[in-house]
Amino acid sequence: MRRRDLLTLTGAALAAPALLKTQPGAAATPSPPPGYRVTWFDARQPGSTERVGSRDITAAGDGTFWFCGQRNGTLNRLNPRDGSIHEVKLGPGARPHGVITGPDGAAWVTEGGQNAIARVDPKDHRVQVWKLPDRFANGNLNTGVFDSHGTYWFTGQNGIYGRFKPASEQLDVWEAPRGRGAYGITRTPQGTIWYVSLAGNHLAQIEDLDTARVRIVEPPTPNQGARRVWTDSAGRLWISEWNSGNVSVHDPRDGSWKAWRLPGERPRAYSVYVDPSDKVWLTDFPANAIVRFDPADESFLSFPSNRPGANVRQMDGVAGEAWGGESGTDRIVRIEYGL
Repeated sequence: MRRRDLLTLTGAALAAPALLKTQPGAAATPSPPPGYRVTWFDARQPGSTERVGSRDITAAGDGTFWFCGQRNGTLNRLNPRDGSIHEVKLGPGARPHGVITGPDGAAWVTEGGQNAIARVDPKDHRVQVWKLPDRFANGNLNTGVFDSHGTYWFTGQNGIYGRFKPASEQLDVWEAPRGRGAYGITRTPQGTIWYVSLAGNHLAQIEDLDTARVRIVEPPTPNQGARRVWTDSAGRLWISEWNSGNVSVHDPRDGSWKAWRLPGERPRAYSVYVDPSDKVWLTDFPANAIVRFDPADESFLSFPSNRPGANVRQMDGVAGEAWGGESGTDRIVRIEYGL
């Protein structure tokens, strides 16, 4: 693997300003506050001009990160130490959407192009694919999560949810109770599985993991466009609301809800990620920024991209680092905090 270019924004000033000036579409970006550092990694292979469409990202567990290349049908493994990337072709017509690291250490992908669940081995990068039944020929697969029993649960925007049992390779798919829109999904520390519906404007719990029975929970904001959901350490559910521009939180223990509008005139909250310290990270497309929300003092902190049209998709991270894929610029962004 060859070394790749890294663009870094330090806590006090822009690092390597001459390099930033040479980048097409570069824009002046405020320095982050003390204690934070922003770094961008090129998601393309050296010398390539092919669009990658770098989007959902997840930690691989060994210091590297998996991210989906939705435009070129790849899953990619980034090594932040030198910026190198190993590219894995997922198959003809592949358009991967979401990726998580499973309990087996492998990357598990919702592969919309092949209408399938894909597994990429962490050692030899061998690809396995399990296609959905013909009845669900166009699921528009979105996001997946493993339950505490090792079963993989997933959503599809065209109105489906399903599960896959790796041990038996049993794949089950059901119609979502309110049709189109099933999107982000998460597992709480208590072991419960929840998803949100963008088109259906609701939160849902898969309350029986044997029968896959779903219970609908109505957010207080109508037509909010619940897009992604992530649990915190207490099992509260944080939701990015695309239509309303809110971040909301639902506590299943008492049924309560709270909501906060992101800063700016017309925010649109795309993704949500809760870090190990229970700080909430969101992405706002109109603001071209990643936004950090601190529930303790209800404050927002914005990290705008230095290029227009970043469109950061689903984030993830590890202690001290929040990560996202800039699908519009073919880059990966890392925000280090607590420095």
